[in-house]
Amino acid sequence: MTPFDSPRLIADIGGTWARFALETAPGRFEHLAALRCADHSDFHGAVSAYLASVGPQAIRHAAVAIANPVEGDQVRMTNYHWAFSIEQMRERLHLDTLVVVNDFTALAMALPRLQPSQRRQVGGGAPRDRSVIGVLGAGSGLGVSGLIPADGGWVALGTEGGHTSFAPRDEREIGILRYALTQYDHVSFERLLSGPGMELIHRALEHRDGLMQAGQAELAAPEITRRALEQGDARCLETLEVFCLILGTAASNLAVVQGAFGGIFIGGGIVPRLGGWFDTSAFRARFEEKGRFSGYLRAIPTYVITSTQATLEGAAAILAAQLRGLESAQGSAILGQIQRARPTLSPAERRVADLVLAQPRSTLNDPIATIAKAAQVSQPTVIRFCRSLGCEGLSDFKLRLASGLTGTIPVMHTQVTGEDSMLELGAKVLDNTASSILQLRDQLNRDTIDRAVELLTQALRVEFHAVGHYGAVADDAQFKFLRLGVPSASYTDARLQRLAAGVMQPRDVAVLISSSGRTDDLLAVADAARERGAAVIAITEGNSPLARRADVALIVDHVEDVTTHVPMVSRILHLLVIDILAVGLSMRRGHVGGVELPERAAAGLDESGGEPRAAPVPLARRIGPGISTAAPPTARTSHSR
Repeated sequence: MTPFDSPRLIADIGGTWARFALETAPGRFEHLAALRCADHSDFHGAVSAYLASVGPQAIRHAAVAIANPVEGDQVRMTNYHWAFSIEQMRERLHLDTLVVVNDFTALAMALPRLQPSQRRQVGGGAPRDRSVIGVLGAGSGLGVSGLIPADGGWVALGTEGGHTSFAPRDEREIGILRYALTQYDHVSFERLLSGPGMELIHRALEHRDGLMQAGQAELAAPEITRRALEQGDARCLETLEVFCLILGTAASNLAVVQGAFGGIFIGGGIVPRLGGWFDTSAFRARFEEKGRFSGYLRAIPTYVITSTQATLEGAAAILAAQLRGLESAQGSAILGQIQRARPTLSPAERRVADLVLAQPRSTLNDPIATIAKAAQVSQPTVIRFCRSLGCEGLSDFKLRLASGLTGTIPVMHTQVTGEDSMLELGAKVLDNTASSILQLRDQLNRDTIDRAVELLTQALRVEFHAVGHYGAVADDAQFKFLRLGVPSASYTDARLQRLAAGVMQPRDVAVLISSSGRTDDLLAVADAARERGAAVIAITEGNSPLARRADVALIVDHVEDVTTHVPMVSRILHLLVIDILAVGLSMRRGHVGGVELPERAAAGLDESGGEPRAAPVPLARRIGPGISTAAPPTARTSHSR
């Protein structure tokens, strides 16, 4: 295997132990170490102690699997007091990339890579190829995850399934639940299927038998296990028996919820240490004990994960996928935009593009002179390259580039397939739309929006042009601008578009809406409008012919497969850009209630100094009765750039 350019730091952080390793080649881990969390005040202290123990290392990338839900930048462990910001930790550790994921999400990603020697089957059943796989495991808490096959790979589920409500199956378990409810308002499976949970079961059994005494020392989970397996202690053996039965219930629930015909895998720190005793326990019998669905469960295999490095392998796989995404220009909106625009760039600009794609992080830090020298171009060429992407200059370009290289896991576009259920289809459409909206937010350029709104504020008339599926966007824009009292029209027929463009006047504005920016009819409208002295605003793809011909280009780049469905995401993005312009126009003109027309337009004057134009028809007469002409209420905006 080819070594990496530099070792990668991989960590598995639980409530008791923090395990570390350096990955020097795919799947090759060196300098493995386990540090007790209690010996370090915070996560940074534990990482620093480990790095000090391995000596100087040029580490640029790291992945951390942590026993905690990971949502956004802030991480706060559920079963321990450590908390940190992912981005701040990346900076403190001087890393290019820091990926933090739930530990069972990482474990799930390792499952397809497990060798037969790294797992042990318990009971019968056989896995179905390319089927859902479930995983759960008890340690400091109860982790639950799963894998869904998708597009030749796998999608890991980040869940907190351990916190589902415990469901007792017999009188003994009902008694344990009653005892637990004297201490907790909610008794989840994690309350019992964990190290503290094993101790709780043991105390409940002692309480049942009337053996608990005030001040009596409670047994810790490792001691319960030792006494059961080495000394044959009856109550400790019963504790393990109950533990395995409840685990069988949780595993069977997971199997039927997920439809996990690829199997249920059991990891964590407790079950693998039980060895062969677990195989002979009542776990599998309880797993199959599902009434009418017993046959369903008998077909699903269950495995114990015997690999001690599975979570590290899964975290390393997630990190590798993240880095591949960045290298292939899929991890950053601006990098993806560069790759799509590359064929249309000039040869000199293309050399700058190739440099950025090959060395995005060094480009982020280098001054313009260094970038120009490395690309063998002039400094003005670097600026032209940045502007071809809709950026104002190098600083704006670097700001966008930095936002795409934070090392967090991106929201990805998911292909809709014919095998999807209606629920899956709906979720994918919503996820893809949300991902594209976030990408559009990162692409927004304040100066171009300001210029577009200024043109619209001074306009005597605004015309919206679109073709095909995007005609609805133009119609929606006309309605919004009419409500603001702006003389507007919507044109979606090619012949009418050219005729309308041919009679435009100075201080008119044509807003051209096109996903590709390569439609001949709209390019002709842009040329005709500019010949008449009108301004052109394009809502379109970056570096397209239409963007280059417009006075102001509002860039909308997105991922959409139009071969399987009509454009959906792009129309929503264009509608949002129209909303931005409408709100900006309303704010600029100080609308607080009634409709206001620009004074000169209301007087019928041509602001270019020409002859008076026909006074606009009163708004109520143009849009008909029964439609409110009140402007929207004043909006409040905040900026967090």
